[in-house]
Amino acid sequence: MKVLSYKDADFAAMATMMKRRAVPTDALRDTVASIIAEVAAKGDDALLAFTQKFDGVSLTKKQLFVTEKEFAEAEAAVAPSTRDAVAATLRNIHDFAKRSMRKDWNWKNAQGAVVGERFTPFDRVGVYVPGGKAPLVSTALMTAGFAQAAGVPQILAATPVGPDGKVNASLLFALKAAGATEVLKIGGAQAIAAMALGTASVTPVDRIFGPGNRFVVEAKRQLVGAVSIDLLPGPSEILILADRSGNAECIAADILAQAEHGGDSAVGFLTDSKALLNSVVKAVARQSALLSRSKIIDEVLQKGTFLLHVKSLEQGMQLVNDFAPEHLSLIVEEEAHWLAKVRSAGAIYLGNASPVAVGDFLAGPSHTLPTGGAGRSFSGLRADQFQRRTSIVKMNLAAVKKSLPITDEFARIEGLDAHGRSVSIRLDSTL
Repeated sequence: MKVLSYKDADFAAMATMMKRRAVPTDALRDTVASIIAEVAAKGDDALLAFTQKFDGVSLTKKQLFVTEKEFAEAEAAVAPSTRDAVAATLRNIHDFAKRSMRKDWNWKNAQGAVVGERFTPFDRVGVYVPGGKAPLVSTALMTAGFAQAAGVPQILAATPVGPDGKVNASLLFALKAAGATEVLKIGGAQAIAAMALGTASVTPVDRIFGPGNRFVVEAKRQLVGAVSIDLLPGPSEILILADRSGNAECIAADILAQAEHGGDSAVGFLTDSKALLNSVVKAVARQSALLSRSKIIDEVLQKGTFLLHVKSLEQGMQLVNDFAPEHLSLIVEEEAHWLAKVRSAGAIYLGNASPVAVGDFLAGPSHTLPTGGAGRSFSGLRADQFQRRTSIVKMNLAAVKKSLPITDEFARIEGLDAHGRSVSIRLDSTL
């Protein structure tokens, strides 16, 4: 772990590095562009070739989608405790989603026109669930589950398969429970391209949701326009800002839980208490020796973890807002005061008793959140992102008459006489 104090010469450089921007490298951009182009040109054949190349799995066109038999086998295979956990999380997701969805409304403006908005679910969405080191059952629920709550009729999930050509049974059960109507056995940028552009076998979607590695995130970015997206959720990350009230054992446990994601995960701990920092360093060393994924954790601790002794909580909060973390754990005595100063974070966990893992698995808000600095521009996945917004205007002749002087003036300024006439003609006709 990199441990620095505000008194160290390297601290200023570290602080500068925290002002991140989610901008891809040229190499990443070119690689993903070539994958998208290949899928656009060769469709299903490209999907099968990339699955063989990147995942080492040979599929046929008939094996691209999970079958009803595979769904049934997965349902029979999962433990009762898994069923209960999935049901509990889905209840919280649905309850949270229903409270955050937008509702139809209307209002009469100053000229008497009735204006409003109407919200309807998208017809068909795609959700991406990463594969790899662990079956992300919770991610299936926290993407497809929100689509289900919003009433989306067609939910296409995409996730890479294991070496046996199958989707993990618990993950498949969760996807079905969360309303997935199809499951595509493809991962990576090629899956995003297929959902956005379509192939002979894959019907394109209206919008794509879900996290992934840097290739998946870049594919979503490049395909905006062909399809809309939720946000740019890449490798997972956490910042913890604590004063002397922080519990070292709990903070160390959150650091290790985040490091367990592996890969390009980022983990940061900031405190104005040198004593707490020292205690956390010792607790991390002690706890990490007890964990089953210690090799993965150690790699993140070495490459992606930093502990900073800041001069003050003010300095720490500035670094938090510069970093725009996916998860922020805020453990301070004056909680309301410091919470009001957070400007950019995907999700905030307050106090020693609020582990990020509960948000990952159960609490209700989606754990699909902006990373890599994208939190300055994007919010986390929400139920209302599965709704299509349409504005409505309804007028009578009295409202037209009141509107005419103003619309005539805009038509004159902009040189659009047909626009002006399209309003005035209503008053000359017998409606």
